[in-house]
Amino acid sequence: MTPLVAAAVLVAAFTHASWNAIAHTIKDQLVAFTLIAGGATVIGAVVACFAPLPHAAAWPYLIVSALLHVGYQALLMRSFSLGDFGQMYPIARGTAPLVVTVLAAVFVGESLDAWQGAGVAIASAGLVGVALWGIRGSKTAPQWPALLAALATGLSIAAYTVVDGVGVRNSGSPISYIAWLMILEGVLIPAYALYARRGLLLAQLRPHAARGLLGAVLSLIAYGLVLWAQTRAPLAPVAALRESSIIVGAAIGAVFFKERFGTPRIAAAGLMVVGISLMLHTS
Repeated sequence: MTPLVAAAVLVAAFTHASWNAIAHTIKDQLVAFTLIAGGATVIGAVVACFAPLPHAAAWPYLIVSALLHVGYQALLMRSFSLGDFGQMYPIARGTAPLVVTVLAAVFVGESLDAWQGAGVAIASAGLVGVALWGIRGSKTAPQWPALLAALATGLSIAAYTVVDGVGVRNSGSPISYIAWLMILEGVLIPAYALYARRGLLLAQLRPHAARGLLGAVLSLIAYGLVLWAQTRAPLAPVAALRESSIIVGAAIGAVFFKERFGTPRIAAAGLMVVGISLMLHTS
């Protein structure tokens, strides 16, 4: 992983945490994800007009990934509606990197050298620390339905990360892959919202339209940068580095949602820095 790739993934982490926070501020989660998914679909359609079609080998991965992303969004909506942002977001994101490491080794044949492996392990320890401290620091009993939804979200993240890592490498163009992924995954949630809310949907969307469009733009930037990075570095280090968004998410939760940050989360951020340094050691 080169410094340029690492910088791109860190920008993706910041933008990812930001669009998740925007989604969390809209109390009606179906409205939030309808705006973000629908906006990303429109942007993806515009980009697709100016990009070549993905290679034929990428289409099975695009279809599977789109289904996984819809499941991920449904689980994320569920976890956000049940628990605090600063608790659910770290758990959802923190479970993914180590699972990606295993899946990439089994299905993609990627192996890490000692430095990269240590970096992924240390960074993951920091991520898990943030997640566990969120549970420990809660003033209420653990919200088990919310925790299960967040864990399931993490598993879905790991699954689509590996699928997209292979798919984008077979696409011939990361830009066309992300554009068509946004088109395929983005239509289902708005379609469901139209069915569920019928004549009420437009009135419910209107007050949140600006935030939803901003979230859509940030979402597209975040995952586009990750897909580009996956064509230039192994999947596991990219996944671990991407999940530094947890630290950003925890900071957003503390500043904007008045959720506790605390010394343990600062220590977890320090572990992330050490892990990142080790992942870059061989570059």
